[in-house]
Amino acid sequence: MKKPFFALLLLTFAASHSLVAADAKSGRFTPGGKWKPGDMARPRPPVVTPPGWGSNEKPAAPPSDAIVLFDGTSLAKWKRDLKKGEPPAEDAAKWKVENGYFEIVPRTGGIRTRDKFTGDYQWHIEWATPSEVKGNSQGRGNSGVFIGGLPEVQVLDSYDNDTYPDGQASALYSQHPPYVNASRPPGQWQTYDIIVERAKLDEKGQVTQKARVTVLHNGIVSHHARELETRAIEGDLALQDHGNPVRFRNIWLRKLNNDESANTPPPAPKK
Repeated sequence: MKKPFFALLLLTFAASHSLVAADAKSGRFTPGGKWKPGDMARPRPPVVTPPGWGSNEKPAAPPSDAIVLFDGTSLAKWKRDLKKGEPPAEDAAKWKVENGYFEIVPRTGGIRTRDKFTGDYQWHIEWATPSEVKGNSQGRGNSGVFIGGLPEVQVLDSYDNDTYPDGQASALYSQHPPYVNASRPPGQWQTYDIIVERAKLDEKGQVTQKARVTVLHNGIVSHHARELETRAIEGDLALQDHGNPVRFRNIWLRKLNNDESANTPPPAPKK
C-alpha cells in the first residue's frame, strides 16, 4: 500500500533531521571547521529585500543592500574619460539623461564611475540598443561594459545580427563567446548581472586563486566561473562610447557576502 504524500514528506524531514543530529553528535564540522551541522549558534545571513519585477517600461527597485550608481536622475557619480590635455575640471559626463535612463551622445567619450570598488560584487546593468536599426555586425548598437581589470562584456544588438562570436552581445570581448545568444529585439531593455570574484593574493602578492566572472544576460547564464588572468583587486565601472546612441538605466552593485564573520548573531533565547 502506498504511503500518502504528506506521510512521505514527514518521513523525509525526520530522516534529514536525524542525519543532522547524528553529524552534530559525531563531532563532524561543516566546511571551514568552525560550525557543526545544524548549529543554532551560527550567525545568520543578513536579510536583504530583493528587487521586485521590472518591465520594459519601468525597472525594478534595486535590492536593499545595493550601492546605486544611477538612479534615473543624475550622472553625478560618473565622469567623462578626458582627452589628453583636457583639465580635470572638464570631466563631467556629457551623455543625455531623460525619462529615467541615460543615452550615449556619440563622440563625447566614454564614462566611468568616480568611485572604485574593492572586492567581490554583483554588478547589475540594464541597457537598450536603438529601436531604429542602422548598420550591421559591430556597427549596430555597439557599446561595452568594463569592470576594472576585467575583459569587456560586449554590448551589441545581436538580435538577428550576425557578427564574430567573441564580439556579440554578452561576449567577453575577443576572448570568450557567450554560451547562448539571449538577446531581445532592438529597443527593448536588457539586463546584465555580472558576478565578479577578484583574484586572491598571498602576502607576497602571488595569486592563490584566479579571478572568476559569471555573466547572466536577461537571466540566462552566458558565462559561468570563467577564470581570468588578472591580478586587479579593485576597479571602477566604465561604459564605452562606440558612436551608437545606446541607453542605460538601473545600474547598481552589491557586495558578495562571502565572509560569515559579518553575519548577524543568533537571536537571544526565549525566556
